[in-house]
Amino acid sequence: MTADAAETTPTTATQSVLTMSNVEVVYDKVFLAIKGVSLEVGQGQMVALLGGNGAGKSTTLKTISGLLAPERGEVTRGQVHFMGEDLAPLGPSQRVDRGLVHVLEGRRIFGHLTPEDNLLAAFSLKSDRRRYQQLRDQVYTYFPRLKERARTKAGYLSGGEQQMLAIGRALMTEPQLLMLDEPSLGLAPVLVEEIFSIIREINANEGVSVLLVEQNAAAALEIAHHAYLVENGHIVMTGEADVLRQNPDVQEFYLGGAGKVDYHNVKHYRRRKRWLA
Repeated sequence: MTADAAETTPTTATQSVLTMSNVEVVYDKVFLAIKGVSLEVGQGQMVALLGGNGAGKSTTLKTISGLLAPERGEVTRGQVHFMGEDLAPLGPSQRVDRGLVHVLEGRRIFGHLTPEDNLLAAFSLKSDRRRYQQLRDQVYTYFPRLKERARTKAGYLSGGEQQMLAIGRALMTEPQLLMLDEPSLGLAPVLVEEIFSIIREINANEGVSVLLVEQNAAAALEIAHHAYLVENGHIVMTGEADVLRQNPDVQEFYLGGAGKVDYHNVKHYRRRKRWLA
C-alpha cells in the first residue's frame, strides 16, 4: 500500500461522522507537527490511531476538538468536517455542542469535587433534572465503581477510577464522537482490559463513534474496527484492525515482535518501511 493510498482509503462505506483531508498543523509558525493527515471515522465505528511518542496522535485529536490555540498551534492546510460541517469556524465549546467530545490524556478531572459533582459539571442542560439523572445512571451502569465512590473526592480515586470518571464525564455530553487520548496510560494491565471492554460496550450499545489514540497497539487493535498508523506526522498505514494485527511490521515494532529482535533492522526501520514499497 502506498502512502497516498493510506491517506485516501475510506474506512467503510457507512456514513462518515468525521473526515480529515490533507491536514497540516504547525506549532509556533515553525514546527510542522502533522503533515497531510487524512482519516475517516464512520457512523458507529471504533477507529484506532496508533503510533509512538511524538508521532502526531495527540495533535490530531486537538486539531479535531479545537484545542490547538492554547499550545500555539494552527491548521495551515486541509479541512476537518464533522457530520458534514466544516469545523474551522467553530470553537471548542461549539464542537462539544455538536456532539464531539475529547477525553484528554492524563485523566483531567476536578479532583476537589466528588464524582457526582464532576458528572453534573459536564452536563449542559442544568435545568433538566430528569435527563441528568438518566445520563448519570447510564454512567453508573457502565462504571459501577463510580457509584460506590460517588461521595468521595475525585482526587482520592485510583488511577483507573479517575479514567472511568473522565470517560463518564464525556458521556454526560451525549457525544456522537468520543475521542480518547491514551486511556491506558499508567494503568495496570487488568484495568486496561476492563476499561477497553467498557469502551467497546459503549460503542456497541450506544452507537457512539470512537476515535481512540493509543500507544498500546495490542489492546487498541483488539477492540477497533479500523486503524491508522502514524509516524513522524504522516499516516503510513491504514486498514482493518484484523489486517494490521497480522502485518509483520506492526507485529515487530508495535506488538512486541516474535522471538529475537534484529537491531540492525530496527535501526534502519524508518528507511525501509516495507508497507511503502
